[in-house]
Amino acid sequence: MQRAAVKVAGGILALGLLLSGCLKRDSFPAEPAVTYKSFMQFGDSASLTISFTDGDGDVGLDASDNTAPFNTGSPYYYNLFVDYDDLQNGIWVPIVFAVPLQYRIPRITPTGQNKALEGEIAVALRPWPLIPQPAGTVDTIRLSVRMYDRALHESNSTVSPTFLITH
Repeated sequence: MQRAAVKVAGGILALGLLLSGCLKRDSFPAEPAVTYKSFMQFGDSASLTISFTDGDGDVGLDASDNTAPFNTGSPYYYNLFVDYDDLQNGIWVPIVFAVPLQYRIPRITPTGQNKALEGEIAVALRPWPLIPQPAGTVDTIRLSVRMYDRALHESNSTVSPTFLITH
């Protein structure tokens, strides 16, 4: 009776190992990749959401990540960058703000052997709209987003569709 139980347990273990080898593992390049997902306006604020992948799972920074190259004043202190373009006379014009649209994504580190990451990041834009205009005017804008991982790999830049902002 014990022998049969050992054989069944051994068979189940072998089957489990065989099936676990068949599980699909996500495989992405080491450089992060971003794609536009959505944009929503809520009166005095807005939310921009992107999807991302990163093959080696080194996205985000902790508060303790404050030495070079992630120290204050470094170009890598922030790891998510949003650019704002305004359509003026048929030409897209980049708008440069006194305080750039830069963010620190919190550290996201997967557990286990497969370090590949795939997810979404939502950025709150406050106040909204970012550029005050006279009441009753309409502004046409687009946003683009890029990010860096901890290995300083830069992602592609994803561009949103065109938005009409009513002031």
